[in-house]
Amino acid sequence: MKNMGKVVVLSSGLLLASVSTSTTIPILSSGLGHAEAAKLVNFSKTSYQTTANLRLRTGTNTKSKTILTIPKGKTVPSSQKQGSWYKVSYTYKSKGKNVTKTGWVSGAYLKEYNIYTKTSGSYYFTKKTVKLYSEPNTKKKAVASLSSQNGLYSTQKVVNSIGQTWYRVSFNGKSLYTYSGDVSKTSPKSFAKKELQTKTDTYLYASYGSAFQKLVKLPKGTKISTTKSIGNWYAVNYKGKNGYVSMSYLQTVPPKVVKPKPDDNPVIPNEKKSFLVTDDLNLRKSGEGTEILTTIPKGTTVTSSGKLNGWYQVTYNGKTGYVSPSYLKEYDLTENDYRFIDLRTKSSVTAPQINAYIAANYKRHGGVSVLLNKGQAFINAGNKFGVNALYLAAHAIHESGFGTSNISLAKNNIYGYGAYDATPFVGAYRFSSVEQCIDYVAQKVKADYLNPNGTHFEGAFLGYRTNDAEGTRVAGKSIGMNFWYASDSKWGNGIAGHMQKIMAFDKKQYQNPQIDSRYFSIPAIPAGVDQFPEGIQAVAKRDLSSIVKKDAIFNILEKSNDFKVKVLYNNKPYTITSISFSKYKDYISVLNLGRVVHASSVNVRSTPDIGNNIIGTFKLNQYVSLALDKKQKVIMDKSKKWYQVNVAKGKMGWVSMTYIVRELQ
Repeated sequence: MKNMGKVVVLSSGLLLASVSTSTTIPILSSGLGHAEAAKLVNFSKTSYQTTANLRLRTGTNTKSKTILTIPKGKTVPSSQKQGSWYKVSYTYKSKGKNVTKTGWVSGAYLKEYNIYTKTSGSYYFTKKTVKLYSEPNTKKKAVASLSSQNGLYSTQKVVNSIGQTWYRVSFNGKSLYTYSGDVSKTSPKSFAKKELQTKTDTYLYASYGSAFQKLVKLPKGTKISTTKSIGNWYAVNYKGKNGYVSMSYLQTVPPKVVKPKPDDNPVIPNEKKSFLVTDDLNLRKSGEGTEILTTIPKGTTVTSSGKLNGWYQVTYNGKTGYVSPSYLKEYDLTENDYRFIDLRTKSSVTAPQINAYIAANYKRHGGVSVLLNKGQAFINAGNKFGVNALYLAAHAIHESGFGTSNISLAKNNIYGYGAYDATPFVGAYRFSSVEQCIDYVAQKVKADYLNPNGTHFEGAFLGYRTNDAEGTRVAGKSIGMNFWYASDSKWGNGIAGHMQKIMAFDKKQYQNPQIDSRYFSIPAIPAGVDQFPEGIQAVAKRDLSSIVKKDAIFNILEKSNDFKVKVLYNNKPYTITSISFSKYKDYISVLNLGRVVHASSVNVRSTPDIGNNIIGTFKLNQYVSLALDKKQKVIMDKSKKWYQVNVAKGKMGWVSMTYIVRELQ
C-alpha cells in the first residue's frame, strides 16, 4: 500500500503540508536558545507578512498552546518582541464578523510589509538637504545626499511597514527612495517662448537640480530660449544638448535700442484704457509685421490712449509702440487706489503703523486677537518673498476680523486657508504660529496668484470680480486676485479699504514700481492635525475606499491639513484621502461632533440645569463628543436645550446647547 504521507510540525511553529515519509525534512532551529531570559523589546508598530502557514501561540516557545494557524501571505502588526518571537494581532472573518486574536509567532517566518502603488509621473523638489536610500526606510546607509531645490521624478509611492510614505525616484541612473516629508510636489509649466540670457556664469544641467551632471558651461550673457519650466528650472536646448538652467541665473534679454522713425499713419485717439498682458507680447513699431521694439512680459499692466489699424498704442520701459489686442485683457481702472497696485512692490509701511491700526479696532470684533504686535512679521514676510507687506497685513485683518475669528484663535489661521464655506472650522489649516501662517501665505500668493506662470494668475493686483444673479463669476468682467481667490465680489475692495486706513494711498509711490520678480515654488502644506475626541461616529454617504463602503459606520479620529482623515473601522485604523471638504455632505455625515462657541470656557454639569452641579469645563473651540442613544441620535434633555456629552474617563455630563455647534453633520 502506498504511503500517503503525514503532517509535520517544526519546533519553530511552522506548519508544513503533507509530505512523503521518504522525503528528507530539514531540521529548523527554533531560535529559542535562552528565550526565557530574553528581554521584552518594544518598537514602533510595524506591519509584517507571513512567509508560511504559521502557528499563533500563547507564549514565546513551541510548548505554548496554539491559538490558531495564520495562513501564508497574511499581514499582521507587531510592536513587541522577545528573543526571536514577535507579538502580533491577526484579524479574520468568522460568521460575517471580524475576529482578532493576539499571540506570539516565530520571527523567522515574517518579513516587513511595504505597500507599493504605481502613480502618474510626478515631480518633487527637496525642501532641505535630504538623503536618498536604496529601500523605503533608513535602516541602511544613505546612497546619496541632495541639497535643497533639487528635482526628482517618481512613478511609485510606497507606504512602508511603519506607515511612512516614500517615493521611488530616479537619480543618476539609480532607483532610490526619498521620504515624502522631505520633498514638495510641483508640476511642469508650458508657456509662450521666452528669450533669456544668463546673468552670470552657470551650467546646463542634465536634470532639474544642481546635484545632477553638468552638461556644458554657460558664460555670462549666453542667450537661450525656453517654453517649459519645472520648479525653479527652465528646460533649455543649447548647442544640441537638452538640459535645465536655474531661473535664479537668468534674466530677460535686454531690448536693443532702436530709434523709431517718423510715421505718417494717423493714430485714432480713444479713451484711456487699461489692459493686462496675457502672454509675452511683442511691442512693434507700427503694427503687424513691423520691427519689434521689445517684449512686454506676461502679467504686465499697460495703458493705451490710441489705436492704429486695430493695434493699441502703449508705452513700456520708455518705448512707445503697438501691441496686438489678441493678448490684452481690458479692465476697468476708474480710479487710482490700492486695488490696482502691483502687489510685488515694496511698501513703506512700518510695523508700528500696522500694530496701531489693529490695536485700535480689534475690540470691536472680539476680546482677544492673535494679531496684536505682529506688524513686523508682515514686513519680514514681505521682504522675504517680495510681496507688499501692507497688503499682507490688510488681507489678514480682512479675513480674520483683526485676528479675532475662531480659526485665528484656535488654529493661528489668519487668512482662512482651507476654510471652505461648507465647513470653515474643521476644514481650515492648523498652523503652529501666526508667523508660520504669514510666511506660508506670502510664499503661496507670490508663487501662484502673483506669478504670471501661476495656475491662478489674473494680474498681480487685487482687482475685482463680477458675479451674475446666481453668484457665478463673469470671467470677462473679473480680474486680479479677486478673480480666483474669493467668491465675494467686494473682497478686493475690503482689503484695499484696510490698506487705505493703515496708510493713505500715494499715487506717486506706485507710478514707477520696482517689481520683485523672484520666483518661488508653491510651499508644501504645513503639518497640522485636528484631533477629535473618542467616540465620534460617522456614516459613509458613498464608498470612501476599497474597505470603507457606503453606509459603513466608523469612528473619525483626526483630519490633517492635507485633508487626510484617519478613521477606525471594525477596530482597525485606516487613512481616507477621498473626502472633499468643500462638499463633505456628499461623502460623510458625522453624528455627534460638537464644538464649543460663544464663550472662553463652558461649564459641564451633572444635570441639565444651572445649579451647584459643575463637574468640569470645556474651552472655546474645543471639540466635544455628544452622547448618542441606541438609535444613533444625539441625546438631549426634555426641554431640548441641553446636550448630554461624554466627559473624560467614561463620565457623562450636560452642556447648554447655546454653547455648542454641530460640526460635519
